[in-house]
Amino acid sequence: MDVEPGVQSWRGSVRAVTQAIVEPDDLAWMDDDETLNDTHYLARAVTDIATRFERPLYNPSAPSRLALTQELLRLPCALARHLGLSCPVEPGKFAVNAIHPSLLLSPLILEGPEEEVTAVVRKAVYDALARSINHQTAAYGGGKLEHAGQLAARGMKDNDRSVRLSAGRCLVELVKLYQRLGGHHTAQTDPIFTAISSIFAKVDIRHQETALITCGSIAKIATPDIFFTPLTLLLSMLGRSNPVLKGTAYMQLCAVAKHHKKSHYNLFAPYMDRIAPFLVTRICKQPSALNESCRFLSVAPHDFVNVTLNHTLPHIFSNHDRQTLEAVSAATQKKCHSLFLTHESKILARAFMAPKPGQTRAILTFITSVLTDAASGGTIDIDSVIKSCLVNLIAELVMYMGDDDPAVVDEAIHAVMKIEAIVTTKSTTPHTAAAGDETVSKFLQPYMLGIITHLNDVLQDKQPVDMKRRVIRSLGAFMNQIGPAISNVAPQILATLQSTLVVDALAEVTIESWDIFLRKLDVHDVGSYIGPTSASVVTFWPTFSIRAKDLAKRCLEHVVLDVGDKLAQTKKLDELVDFSAIPELKPLYGRVAELKGTSSGPEKLQTLLGRITNDNLMVVARALEELRSFLVNEEGLVRELASGDVFDPLIGETLSALLTTTARDGEGTDVMRSLAFECIGALGALDPDRLEFGESDARMVVTSNFTDDTESATFVVHLIKDVLVGAFRSTSDTQYQTQIAYTIQELLKFCSFTSSLITPGSSASVPLKVRNRWNALPKQVIETITPLLASRYTLNVKPAAPTQYPIYPIHSTYREWISVWTSNLLTQVSGTQARNIFSVFAAVVRNRDVGVAHHLLPHLVLNILVSGKQEDADNIRLELLSVLQDQVDPSTKSTADKRDLSAQTVFLLMDHLNKWVRVIRQELNTGKPDGRKPRSHQPNGAEDQLVRVDSIVSSIEQNLMARAALRCKAYARALMSFEQQVIMMQGTKDVDTLSNHYERLHEIYAQLDEPDGMEGITTLILSPSLEHQIRQHESTGRWTAAQSCWEVQLQRAPDELRSHLGLLRCLKNVGHYDTLRTHVEGVLHRRPDWEAELVGYQVESACMVSKWDEVQALVATTEATSSSVLMAKVLLAMRSGHEQAISTTLSDARRSLGAPIAAAGSRGYRRSYEAVLDLHLLHELRVIYDHITSPFGTDQERPSFTLLDKQLSARLESIQPSFRFREPIISMRRTALALRTRADIDVVPYIGQSWLLSAKLARKAGYTQTAYSAVLQSQQLKTPFSFIESAKLTRVTGEPLRALRELENSLSLTARADNVIDLTVDDGSKQRLRAKAFLMRAKWMRDSDRFDVKDITVLFEKAREYRKQWESGLFHLGQFQDECFKNLDLADRASRGEIMNLNTIKCFGEAIAHGDKYIYQTVPRLLTLWLDMGETHKNAPDHKATKKATAFLMKHARDAPTYKWYTAFPQIVSRIGHPSGTVWPVLQGLIIRVIREYPRQALWGFASAIHAKERTVRHERAKAILDKVKNQSSGQTQDWILATVTMTQELLALCNLGVKDDKKSLSMSRDFPSLQKLAPSELIIPLQESLTASLPPTAALSRDHEPFPSDAPKFHKFFDEIDIMRSLARPRKLTIQGTNGQIYMFLGKPKDDLRKDARLMDFNAIINKLLKSNSDSRRRQLRIRTYGIVTLNEECGFIQWVPNTIPVRPVLLKLYEARNIRSWSTRMGDIFEKIKLQPENEAAKTFEDHILTIFPPVFHEWFIETFPEPSAWLASRLAYSRTTAVMCMVGFILGLGDRHCENILLDTNSGDLVHVDFNCLFEKGKTLETPERVPFRLTQNIVDGFGITGVEGVFRIACEITMQLLRDNKDCLMSVLDAFIHDPLVEWEDEQRRMSRRAPRKSSRTDNNVAASVDLKQLAKNALNPIEKKLKGIYSIGKEKSEKEISTSSLVQVLIEESMDLCNLSKMYPGWAPWH
Repeated sequence: MDVEPGVQSWRGSVRAVTQAIVEPDDLAWMDDDETLNDTHYLARAVTDIATRFERPLYNPSAPSRLALTQELLRLPCALARHLGLSCPVEPGKFAVNAIHPSLLLSPLILEGPEEEVTAVVRKAVYDALARSINHQTAAYGGGKLEHAGQLAARGMKDNDRSVRLSAGRCLVELVKLYQRLGGHHTAQTDPIFTAISSIFAKVDIRHQETALITCGSIAKIATPDIFFTPLTLLLSMLGRSNPVLKGTAYMQLCAVAKHHKKSHYNLFAPYMDRIAPFLVTRICKQPSALNESCRFLSVAPHDFVNVTLNHTLPHIFSNHDRQTLEAVSAATQKKCHSLFLTHESKILARAFMAPKPGQTRAILTFITSVLTDAASGGTIDIDSVIKSCLVNLIAELVMYMGDDDPAVVDEAIHAVMKIEAIVTTKSTTPHTAAAGDETVSKFLQPYMLGIITHLNDVLQDKQPVDMKRRVIRSLGAFMNQIGPAISNVAPQILATLQSTLVVDALAEVTIESWDIFLRKLDVHDVGSYIGPTSASVVTFWPTFSIRAKDLAKRCLEHVVLDVGDKLAQTKKLDELVDFSAIPELKPLYGRVAELKGTSSGPEKLQTLLGRITNDNLMVVARALEELRSFLVNEEGLVRELASGDVFDPLIGETLSALLTTTARDGEGTDVMRSLAFECIGALGALDPDRLEFGESDARMVVTSNFTDDTESATFVVHLIKDVLVGAFRSTSDTQYQTQIAYTIQELLKFCSFTSSLITPGSSASVPLKVRNRWNALPKQVIETITPLLASRYTLNVKPAAPTQYPIYPIHSTYREWISVWTSNLLTQVSGTQARNIFSVFAAVVRNRDVGVAHHLLPHLVLNILVSGKQEDADNIRLELLSVLQDQVDPSTKSTADKRDLSAQTVFLLMDHLNKWVRVIRQELNTGKPDGRKPRSHQPNGAEDQLVRVDSIVSSIEQNLMARAALRCKAYARALMSFEQQVIMMQGTKDVDTLSNHYERLHEIYAQLDEPDGMEGITTLILSPSLEHQIRQHESTGRWTAAQSCWEVQLQRAPDELRSHLGLLRCLKNVGHYDTLRTHVEGVLHRRPDWEAELVGYQVESACMVSKWDEVQALVATTEATSSSVLMAKVLLAMRSGHEQAISTTLSDARRSLGAPIAAAGSRGYRRSYEAVLDLHLLHELRVIYDHITSPFGTDQERPSFTLLDKQLSARLESIQPSFRFREPIISMRRTALALRTRADIDVVPYIGQSWLLSAKLARKAGYTQTAYSAVLQSQQLKTPFSFIESAKLTRVTGEPLRALRELENSLSLTARADNVIDLTVDDGSKQRLRAKAFLMRAKWMRDSDRFDVKDITVLFEKAREYRKQWESGLFHLGQFQDECFKNLDLADRASRGEIMNLNTIKCFGEAIAHGDKYIYQTVPRLLTLWLDMGETHKNAPDHKATKKATAFLMKHARDAPTYKWYTAFPQIVSRIGHPSGTVWPVLQGLIIRVIREYPRQALWGFASAIHAKERTVRHERAKAILDKVKNQSSGQTQDWILATVTMTQELLALCNLGVKDDKKSLSMSRDFPSLQKLAPSELIIPLQESLTASLPPTAALSRDHEPFPSDAPKFHKFFDEIDIMRSLARPRKLTIQGTNGQIYMFLGKPKDDLRKDARLMDFNAIINKLLKSNSDSRRRQLRIRTYGIVTLNEECGFIQWVPNTIPVRPVLLKLYEARNIRSWSTRMGDIFEKIKLQPENEAAKTFEDHILTIFPPVFHEWFIETFPEPSAWLASRLAYSRTTAVMCMVGFILGLGDRHCENILLDTNSGDLVHVDFNCLFEKGKTLETPERVPFRLTQNIVDGFGITGVEGVFRIACEITMQLLRDNKDCLMSVLDAFIHDPLVEWEDEQRRMSRRAPRKSSRTDNNVAASVDLKQLAKNALNPIEKKLKGIYSIGKEKSEKEISTSSLVQVLIEESMDLCNLSKMYPGWAPWH
């Protein structure tokens, strides 16, 4: 083999030394043999040396011996490859057996006469031996190292000092080697110290002096486990009389202390437990040793004795040493018995550890004598003494179990058995060994918590590492003794192990005990701890020693290999963190993967989310790392979940968990927070309007002031479950954990929770309510608190110091303030139960973790305000004022952190008080309507309590509250306070103050990002200021207008920095970076002192135009940490290509940019959205950089750049759809793409496409100039089909014909290019763009109304030709054909119309198969066309068009997923009586398919057909369909059919049962036992959300889409009581409990055709989907509240009871009653009679003067009373305003009347307005005796609920958005109403009969706007005609009532005016209450 030159040189060195040693032998092989590797080469050299010295020395003379020894000295360096360099202090990395030659030669060289073996030779031998030991790196067994020690020990007795010193160095090197090789150092080093001790025992002072030096040297390098021995040897010599020895010992000790950089005392402190007994026990016999040692330690002897009693007394009592005891007593000035009692547990432990027979009894006798002497003749029972300190005594013995010596461990176990014998049998005779283990376990179990606590206390103290190791080992031994019962203290053990694992020196022994911990737990218990275990292993793996790694691996092997299969069955194995990245553990994780099996992406994500919310921080950190990988590796899945109109709930859960994680506080959360920020970036800046957060507030309001036992116990359980257990499990501070454990223990007693709850067969009885309360606790909570049921924790807490109020100014930090204030309030609570609850928190609230204090504070304040002393209540008010005044004090010295956190706490506290006020008011008022009393626990003085609390809340000045809230950004509170001031001032003439308040309100709405509110406030300001206009423009995204305003402002004040910043902000938001850059340069030229404020814009603009040198210079000179600067640093690092710099800058940027997210918390996502956007950008920068810089292996891999493009596009789609948020991302992508590009990637096309995307966004936002610039950039880059965006921009600017011409020309040019380019090799993108262009041209030509239908059709067909499976193209072609059909004359419809209909059916059918975007337009219309065609030709079975249409439908029904047909199921069912023999079989098949696919949903919709009252074709066909479904389906579907039929029959019987007028309720068990027995049932409860099909977010997912929730609640049970309502039809209320535990109520309505209501709910459900799909309506959360409706037949059904609602009428009545205003009077009746006869204007005047003056608007008060918390108040009012607006518009379209205040409900939880009773539809209200004259209810109180802006702003904008949406989707909505035509209402049938009777009389009157016709379908069509007109915008306006089409905003204005017109309101029926 070839040998490298360096190796050759090294080998030459080895050869030279070896040859010199083996002389005269010759080593020729070393020159020639190049076949040996290094290891074999060295081994052969050492072997040759050994072989040579099997013979005597070649030359025994002294010089020859010395020369040989010098070569021996060189050999180790040569073997270690030092090659002539100076010998390093530490050994090399190569495995070298350097000691073997030295051990062979040293005895030979040392053997001989003294003239040959001189002192020089001997010294050289020991030097060589020391060198060889130093270089030894290979293992060397066989006792040969011990031989080296013996050889060196021999030299320690040499007569020559230099030889002794060299021999001593050998011993030092040998100790170092033992430590280096690992293992048990003590056993290996003991012979060395024995040899040194033997020297000290002799009288030769010379030998002793050098031995002391050797001891000192060893002490300098010794590890902690052996450090004590040389230290003790040195210390022992301080007591010697010889001054040389004493001085040497002293100097060596000083040198050791200096070497370790410790004081003399601290050097000995870790070993004081052994040093102190050594010295103090000699106090009588060798006092000089103690005195000299104390002099060295700089401690007085009596002080030393005093502080070491803990260590010395056990030895003194064990030795029965009365003399020493008395000496110690004298030194400490304490009595002997007092000394014992103070340290009894340690002394007794030592006594019981005595190994010899009778020794323990002797020590106990000695102790008894000491105590008896002090008892003055009394007797002392030693058993009582033992029992008095039993727990601590046992704990001390347990610590002995952690000793290294097995004999000591056995003695400790034996000692425990002795104590057990004394405690149980009063005998010291222990049990037999056979029963010993079990006995010890049972004996120790009751004391487990106390023992663990004692061990933790020892670990918390400043103990030597050795001692801590022993304690941790003892924990393992303790667990071995206890066995599986340790599960009761597992959380405490885990906390202990986690706290010690972080210490490197303790890691090994901790893992050893951890392994025992896992193995002793039962399988069902171990699952809870494998998460923390695996997380800890992964976290600390890099720091573990080799042995620790082996032990850790053993732990995991137990979990995976031993119990993994059982854990996998219970899904507990999912708790394991991923450790596959650790090479040594990777195979083991492979087994984990096998055990887990395969799981879907969503399931994996759900598992990770469960771990992210874990209490254990290490588990969370590891879970976040896995989540980060998941989000990157499963990007496609994540984008699927985060797509569509509403994101998957799993995405909301993920984001919520991450936001909560960022807000977690405490030690060790920084890393976790950084990981969460990274995950948020990977998840992306998800649109908040499409997210669903499952927010819940765990806080509770105690209404009884702790006088009600049940509520108090509920509150305590809440504290345990939601506050304390989490803190207990998450902390690694064992002292804090003990404090929490004590608190939980006492609270468990309060709840009457005892061990009887968990003891099988316990004789103690547990009350049922206590057991139920316990059983309701989550499993994790029960596991944690069970051990505390029998714990005996005690705490000595010092009483809180007297405090001077206000406390706030005294303390500098928030933590100090809240801790002190809460501690003080704990002493002021009133009431026995309150004191019992809160007194146990004294220690916990003083901890640095103020979470518990933060949670308790509102409850404490409320208790004191309700029933405490007036002085304490006044102090609370003073404290609140102090915090609030500090917020508005310009000269405050408080830190921003303190001010913000304190203000948030005060506001939280105020919210809590307001909640209490709200609940108490509700309870006090509960009895008024129906005579019921408030809750029993409310005392008679509840009103007084309300007044006390209310007085404190209201005594705080509104202006102060408003200003404080505004400063600390509590905007909802500020809005509430300012608005209340405005309401109070509205009657005054203080216009200036009002205007100022309006400006503040405008500013607040801007901060709340509520532009609608701003719009409303603007209408109140007569002359808006320039600043007001700027604010308005910026908030609504009108940046160009804002730019103009700033330019005007700059003309006024050119030197105002704020104006320049405003202008720059506008330029940035419209993307004018060149202009921005120019402006910044100009400003800085004039004002260089503004650079710090402008650098962010300067850097960002330079980045965007790629001026990197300028960016580098700016970043280098600024300390700013703005987003743009941090992004620039990241970009610069990426340009440099240095991976370390990239990682560092990314990490720094995330930490800084994510800070606002952490501050905002889980509920502040919208508020921190810009910060989330920054994290989104950082993630994309990393992704793009990695892609454009990493090389690909082959050309086949290059398309992955297209995948990146798709990934980035999908990420962009999930962002909030506005130019402001999306454009910065697109711009940054362009910058990133141009950073560093591989030669094999052309990024120009992608950059060009991004410019087109920017142009599109700018165009939609109205920034035409920005859009134009972006189009030009795209065209410069020759981006294909950029002309499409250019044409759209031209059209937007108001030139549609020019845009069309531009599009035509561009398409012509493209067509010419197509003649050259082979389109067959197109990748598809050009085909898609070409299709899009043709479709756009066709639509524009259609809209222009200038072109022939044929030409337009050709273009639509071309678009379809280019993309045959494009849903949009197919839909628009079909829609065009349908529009053409509608425009045909009746004569043409029979011929040309059928062809058009066929084309429409074909196009719509294909569109249905290829997408879901237009599903609500295509499916209903296709069905209508097909079914109408079949009905028209019902008597012509061979009609070609019908056959073709039917064939088309059969094909598309087969191709499209079933859920698409389910969306039109009511329409399909309505045509069940279809007369066509061609159509009916296919229609029947469609119904059967839907029922078979979704039986649980579809059968509820089919119930009305099954139970049709008349035995018609409809009924017979429904029955036949069910029979076919049964025959074609599995047993489960058959069961569901039977269950549905049975259930609906029973419900029908319930509905139809006649009841007497005086009957108020029915009994389910008595009156309907058959119905009651049907539950539990597998049928789903017919809730609206359970019966509405959802659509997949993308068409690609349609095949596997599950349209219904898998967890829809099913029937669990029926409640017995059925309430009978008072109304005429006597509806009955049924209560059902679902399988999810929720309660649902339904109202059975007899003699009421609910098909109308059901279809209206379907109609509203469609509108809700449309509202969700529109960004404007989605952002405002516009919606209609829907509820489930089940139609059982034509005359009865069930309506879901809307929970938590109250009609508007009783609300208003109550508010007016509070003002002593009666709701009705005789005088009012007279006035309305008068109004009835008056002309409109007079009637309006009378109504205004005589009715409205009685009833001032009061509805706004309900929001303040019901939602006193500001954020809830604002949210509820916005919800009310917007739900009102939506229903006003929908009600107008549908002609919904009878909107009196009983038919309009208010949701008391959300503020939503809910409409019920839709009986008066289709303009029926206009036909009443007193016709309705308003389109919807907009009376003064309805408007008053909108706030001070009235109908302006929020309400009006919501109306306009809703109306526009309805008009845009008119075809879709009319198709939904199509079912009314084919399944007419009963009332229309009645109308038909009436009209039929009137027809012979040829009555001229018409009803329902139709002619006197007996055609039932025509009646229905005529009823729907007005709806179609309204959807087209056609409405009668003006006095002449002429119909014309008007714009949406104009229509909304007209409707609002009509609804509020006093002329109209005055003429309304008085029962409608127009004054309300």
